[in-house]
Amino acid sequence: MKAEIGVPGLVKAQIEYVKNQIGFEDAIKRANAEKENHATGNQGAASATGYRGAASATGDRGAASATGYQGAASATGNQGAASATGYRGAASATGNRGAASATGDQGAASATGNQGAASATGYQGAASATGDQGAASATVYQGAASATGNQGAASATGNRGAASATGNQGAASATGYQGAASATGYRGAASATGDQGAASATGNRGAASATGDQGAASATGYRGAASATGDQGAASATGDQGAASATGNQGAASATGYQGAASATGKAGVALAAGYECKAMGALGCAICCVERGEWDGEAHPIIAVKAAIVDGEKIKADTWYRLKNGEFEEVR
Repeated sequence: MKAEIGVPGLVKAQIEYVKNQIGFEDAIKRANAEKENHATGNQGAASATGYRGAASATGDRGAASATGYQGAASATGNQGAASATGYRGAASATGNRGAASATGDQGAASATGNQGAASATGYQGAASATGDQGAASATVYQGAASATGNQGAASATGNRGAASATGNQGAASATGYQGAASATGYRGAASATGDQGAASATGNRGAASATGDQGAASATGYRGAASATGDQGAASATGDQGAASATGNQGAASATGYQGAASATGKAGVALAAGYECKAMGALGCAICCVERGEWDGEAHPIIAVKAAIVDGEKIKADTWYRLKNGEFEEVR
């Protein structure tokens, strides 16, 4: 199982689309040229409340607000804030510690500075925070959130939302139906709680969790953890010493990395230990499958034996780790 989520590109495209639809750049240039709703000095404020209005605050600690239909707000200075609350509004805060919020339908919010925050709560809104320690949140239907900086957090709570945190120690959460969450940085965490959602953690020691039915969780980094708790969910740990857990009914857990662990604790689940020195565990009535591999031959660890069994409580004990050795199941203490 491989999860690839191009959320940053999706968010960027949505933001550019919204900007183009409302003529964001032209509106800001017009506001600057006409000296209306335009504050260029430090601690300045700009406000455009009318139809297709534009507000621009370029100085440090400036604030720009466009509340009318198709309004645009831009705050480019340090600690600036931009807010566009009307339909199809766009808000952009590019300075350090800037915050951008677009709450209207199809709104877009972008905060690219360090410690910036972007929030788009309207329908099909997109939020992007690319600076270090930035946070992006898109909470409504088909929203997308992307935080690419170190220690960034991205949250998309609406249906079919997508969240991506690519920086170190980033966290991504998609709670809506068919949402996708991706955390690619070191120790990142990805969570998809809606049905048929997908969570992917590709960095070392990352964690991926899919709690909805038929969800998928993938942890590809060293010592990563993948958990699928919904019915018919799938969990995959491909990194060395990774752990995969499927707790829902008829779930599947797969560990393919060196010394990985796969467990299936839900009813009629399956645990597959396919990597070198991997182990598997299952609840009563589950199935375990173990692959025995030989020493490295220069290209791979060759397969020596494969064996599967149903956890019956007698020959194969419940909630007990097993590894294949000399073609037979062996308990791992």
